[in-house]
Amino acid sequence: MTLFNLPDYLDWPAQFCLLSTGLTWIASLITSNVSQVDRLWTFLPTIYTAYYALLPLLPNSQPFLFAPYAPKTLGWSSIKDFSPRALLMLTLITIWMCRLSYNTHRRGLFNLKDEDYRWAVLRKQLPPWLFQITNLTFISGIQNVLLLLLGLPAYIASSQPHTALTITDYQLAFVALAILTFEFTADNQQYAFQTYKHAYLAQEKGSKNVKPYDPKDQWPGARLAWSPNDAERGFITRGLWRHSRHPNFACEQSFWCLITLFPLISPSSPISKLSSPSSIFDALVNQDLNKLRTILLPLLWYFMPAIGLSILGLSSTLYTEQITSSKYEAYAAYQRRVGMFTPLNTFLKALKLNLLDGAREAKVIEEKVWGASHTKAE
Repeated sequence: MTLFNLPDYLDWPAQFCLLSTGLTWIASLITSNVSQVDRLWTFLPTIYTAYYALLPLLPNSQPFLFAPYAPKTLGWSSIKDFSPRALLMLTLITIWMCRLSYNTHRRGLFNLKDEDYRWAVLRKQLPPWLFQITNLTFISGIQNVLLLLLGLPAYIASSQPHTALTITDYQLAFVALAILTFEFTADNQQYAFQTYKHAYLAQEKGSKNVKPYDPKDQWPGARLAWSPNDAERGFITRGLWRHSRHPNFACEQSFWCLITLFPLISPSSPISKLSSPSSIFDALVNQDLNKLRTILLPLLWYFMPAIGLSILGLSSTLYTEQITSSKYEAYAAYQRRVGMFTPLNTFLKALKLNLLDGAREAKVIEEKVWGASHTKAE
């Protein structure tokens, strides 16, 4: 019997998730710091993905609680040899982990004393008892469950026939690497901006304890020509952030959607017969709601981890913008001119400003966002 009578493929992941939830919650109480899950976020999806991708390496019985194992009931096809597709997914997610770990490290978030500023704001907004309930249920509980779910696409791949990779797999992998490159660049631009801002503001105050900003210390793609106007504005509006208010979030969601697609576009896709383009088109043309439901519900089920992450990320983004708007006067102008996620939304906002509000109003907004000297730059 598995833990909580869950399916065998969820037995060890559920054990590990329960352990992680308990330890992060206890650590948050001991340290009065609820960012413990944030420190594990970079590793947990990789651990769950590795579990499913590396099933053939594991024993078939569990020697003790929390020890990883591959139950025989998973099927001989899943545990006798490796799935090339699951291994490719593990490789991409490992690269994702390295990017996120690097960014987490240089921001100091691996320091046990450091806490995400949003939790500090939320702590002030909620009564202590309600904040602790939120800590147990959402911060420690729901987030750990979501991180487990991000490993399930690898389970689907490992449970399929272990066929060779196709050209579509390589195309998806290329797009995933491109997305990670954009996300890495967005991270670097944000880090370079914050480094410049703190150095500039410290210099203005006459402090000599902060190292002067040197563009050569930054990664290529992040060596932008920051101006005093950028630092005084307080938030980044240059580089990728000129076209999206949250390019890193947009890349993050796109990456996990692509990971979900790997087993779904494989030759053994569990939904290939249900969701072919022709069947969807026929259902739409004939307004066959029952057929559409039959097609879309399995798709929604398989995309639930990515959808859950998007919901979490969207709520976090809205909360972040609420905090940022209260700190920086120009952020409202940034919201009017630049789309939250996609460059297309930014383009539409520009059209709306110029056509409906007039060129003069558009110029005022853009100068608030980029400054007069950078309105036409980039």
